[in-house]
Amino acid sequence: GLSSSCEPIDKNANIYDLFLDKETCIDVIISDESQFFTEKQIDELRLIVDELNTPVICFGLRTDFLTKLFPGSKRLLEISDSLSEIKTICECGSKATVSARIDDFGNIVTSGEQVFLGGNETYIAMCHKCWTKKIKEQKENER
Repeated sequence: GLSSSCEPIDKNANIYDLFLDKETCIDVIISDESQFFTEKQIDELRLIVDELNTPVICFGLRTDFLTKLFPGSKRLLEISDSLSEIKTICECGSKATVSARIDDFGNIVTSGEQVFLGGNETYIAMCHKCWTKKIKEQKENER
């Protein structure tokens, strides 16, 4: 039953200044896709918590399709007061820890830019064991 407007944030935005410019009372900041924030923007969110006593809740991925930390996620891991993991399950039944990027032929992509703007259908949740096994099978089939 609760709702509120949202505001997209680009990589050049100063979140702290945006927050100060708001004329309405903001009780909490909730962010999705927080992995795409810069380290500076994560520090700005921390400043909002520390100086303005406004809670900030961030949701996002820890790592990219090659299991490398996103800069925003890295900084969140460093300075967050608390972390709660939302578990996802691989098709094998194990805990999924990899967000695998899939090409048009169903193959796992193992190179490319960290950020690929596309539909969610280009990513699947997998456990690390299935991810490495599938990559190994792909390499063997290429021979």
